[in-house]
Parts: sequence; C-alpha cells; structure tokens
Amino acid sequence: MAQETVQKLTEEEIQSLTNLQDSYNRLVTNIGNTESQIWVLNERKENLKSELKSLQEQETKLAQELEDKYGTGTISLEKGEFSPSN
Repeated sequence: MAQETVQKLTEEEIQSLTNLQDSYNRLVTNIGNTESQIWVLNERKENLKSELKSLQEQETKLAQELEDKYGTGTISLEKGEFSPSN
C-alpha cells in the first residue's frame, strides 16, 4: 500500500473553509435565537389570550348585573343612559 503524503492547504482554501464554518455557526445561532423568540412570543400570546378571556368573563358578568338591575335594553355610554327594549 502506497503511503500518501500530507499536503498543505493554501491560505485561500483555509480562508474559504473558515468563512463557511463562521457562516454556518452564525446561521445556527440565528436559528436558535429565532426559536427562542418564537417561544417567548407564544408565551406572550397565551398570556394575552388568558387576559382576553378574563375580560370577556367580566363583560358577561357586568352585562348580567345590569340586565338584572335594568332589564333588557341598550346603554348609551356617551349619555350615561339606559333605554329599555319594547
């Protein structure tokens, strides 16, 4: 079996390989950062959905309280008035 000789890479080849490796590492880091941001945004979205549900429940409760007090009708916030339905 013939022994192969070790050959030196040129500076240009070394630089090209180094550049590719650096680009790959940056890309992998960016993917990781993006995934982390997606996770944070999903958490934020879930929190907002929970807050929205709570507001809807408050609205339903208040609407029921007002209906119990005034009956069915419409409310004008601008005038601060309740008009009963016929």
